[in-house]
Amino acid sequence: MTDADLLRSLGVDPSQLDPAPPWAPRQSAGAERLDGNHPCVGCGQPARATGVVTVPGSGRRWLDRCMPCLIATTPRGGPRPPLADTLAVLRQAAREVGVDLTVVADES
Repeated sequence: MTDADLLRSLGVDPSQLDPAPPWAPRQSAGAERLDGNHPCVGCGQPARATGVVTVPGSGRRWLDRCMPCLIATTPRGGPRPPLADTLAVLRQAAREVGVDLTVVADES
């Protein structure tokens, strides 16, 4: 997930985020932001995690999130297989156990 994708998933306009330093901030700079004065960009609760995102046209910005929003927007696992491959495995498994199966999928 790119920084721009992450901001879209949170519904955040990058221009509304605080500018971050042009260099990689030290851990202490991020820890200082977690003083209770910065709300989560997703829900407004006090931020418990922070990082820097870079978005073309907006530069480097601080991204402050609470733990639930951080967890909800952190990619997990590797790349997903194509939907057709997943459906083929599902259909094969159904055939092997003798189950009649109709799969309806929106592949758009």
